[in-house]
Amino acid sequence: MIHELPLQEETVHGYFSTVLPPVLSIDPGDSVRFQSLNAGWRWEQDAEPFDRDLELHNGHALNGPIEVRGARAGQTLAVAIDEVRPGPWGVTFGDGQPFHWRLEGERWIDEGGAAVRQAPFLGVIGMPPPEPGIHSTTPPRRFGGNIDCKLLVTGTTLYLPIPVDGALLSAGDGHGAQGDGEVSGTAIECPLELAQLTLGLRDDLDLRMPIARTHDAWLAFGFDRDLDVAAALATETMLDLMERELGVERKRALALASVAVDLHVTQVVNEVKGVHAVLRDGALR
Repeated sequence: MIHELPLQEETVHGYFSTVLPPVLSIDPGDSVRFQSLNAGWRWEQDAEPFDRDLELHNGHALNGPIEVRGARAGQTLAVAIDEVRPGPWGVTFGDGQPFHWRLEGERWIDEGGAAVRQAPFLGVIGMPPPEPGIHSTTPPRRFGGNIDCKLLVTGTTLYLPIPVDGALLSAGDGHGAQGDGEVSGTAIECPLELAQLTLGLRDDLDLRMPIARTHDAWLAFGFDRDLDVAAALATETMLDLMERELGVERKRALALASVAVDLHVTQVVNEVKGVHAVLRDGALR
């Protein structure tokens, strides 16, 4: 079943918390379709459509939370990214100065005539930490959030450890295109005309960090304030995955990873650093 989540003041929030009530409840295997404001809470470039408490809702404009019936803490949430369709405009900031983009066909064009190919994705897909209180949308966590990985495009499935019963997934932060690192702190920040996610449950995955499956690769993530630790977490998570998917023991997985796995810096600007390890299909035969 496909559920429509309307873009309304009541369905958008700017923080993570277990006390936020779900705005939609779905069964495992169901899909959710929604529109999304850009990270700065805008549908049009010049104004926010909703009033908000700027002290409370001071993070990304997120849609949700979405409850998955039967989801339990300790399970894994499979988030299939079915579609991400950007709006016609976007903005990137360079040391505080905005640079505006317009979408023309398959390319984004900025005010100076620079062009990049569109590759839209949701910067934030995640669930609230189980600890009480209000949690920022800025740092990615074991439970997802502001991952900002440019490979999480349409056709990818993201796997996240579930922190709380019901899952309470939120998503938003449309990116029209982004480079690894996101070095200015922003991608092409754009509203989304449409996003669709299909949510499933897995009992057979015990993840230390999120993983993802693209059309031609496995990804494993690591997040930490220390980039070295983030790289180590991404590597260890990839070794877990290789043991499970390839049926090899740990030391052999490490040796194979050293010649077939690439480490990429996901982003360096979200309070904690992100690294994603990539094992492409065909890298090992």
